[in-house]
Amino acid sequence: MTHTGLSPLPHEMTLSEMSDAQIRTIVGELIKANKDLKELNTKLSEAQSKLIQSEKLASIGQLAAGVAHEINNPIGFIFSNFGTLEQYLQDLFQMLEAYEQAESSVGDAAALARIRNLKAELDIDYLKEDIPNLMRESRDGIQRVRKIVQDLKDFSRVDARQEWESVDLHAGIDSTLNIVNNEIKYKADVVKHYGTLPEVQCLPSELNQVFMNLLVNAAHAITAERGTITISTGVEGTNVWVEVADTGSGIAPENLKRIFDPFFTTKPVGKGTGLGLSLAYGIVQKHSGRMEVSSELGAGTRFKVTVPVKHEPASVPAA
Repeated sequence: MTHTGLSPLPHEMTLSEMSDAQIRTIVGELIKANKDLKELNTKLSEAQSKLIQSEKLASIGQLAAGVAHEINNPIGFIFSNFGTLEQYLQDLFQMLEAYEQAESSVGDAAALARIRNLKAELDIDYLKEDIPNLMRESRDGIQRVRKIVQDLKDFSRVDARQEWESVDLHAGIDSTLNIVNNEIKYKADVVKHYGTLPEVQCLPSELNQVFMNLLVNAAHAITAERGTITISTGVEGTNVWVEVADTGSGIAPENLKRIFDPFFTTKPVGKGTGLGLSLAYGIVQKHSGRMEVSSELGAGTRFKVTVPVKHEPASVPAA
């Protein structure tokens, strides 16, 4: 017979033959068993949702890394050709200067007039000044594209091995900032107060995901015309910490204890899944770290992530 966890009924006893105490005991056990099943079902649903979201993020990471790789190839030869073009222009300007120096030696008055008329029509003096400026601005633009592509690759860091690596967290934060720049630049100024950090043993792509969620949430929390997002870092004993603070609308006290719950969100329907902070919290726990939050309505919110410098596989994750 399958064990249900309920007290056995007396042999061949009907409900009418039971005492009130026996009925209350059985009913109580049934209610408790039902509650336990509901809790288990909720946990299974949450685990399934996290797995789906994690798989979705992994797919996005793979897609981003692939796109970054494909963009990097044409950008590479454009950058190379651009350097060659700059050299050709320098040669042409050198030749043009030699022609200008020989201009006074031209004996044919008609030919000299044609040269001077064409020079004035083309505004050669302006072109000699503007072309180098155009080339410099174009080179800066190409370098910015290369930087964005590189940051996208660094942010994705798709690696099937999922090995723990010693990395510079500041580089990860900066790469993530570049990736989410479009979410932030119109809403907030970013202020950095970086301390001196040692390299941290972690899963870089997962911590980058944490930073991304905190930065995007900070930007979304700013409802005023423009605000400030402050990123601070430091060391506490054998741990390092990263703090993201915003001057946004803050979180209501009744919601503060629920923000890490799966599917809980204060955003309008369709604007958030309620999984971002829950996933971030799980990632920090995986790193044997902790995530703390403090907030005041109308004054902003501060998230602090603390993780150990060295990863200990056998350590128990702290809540």
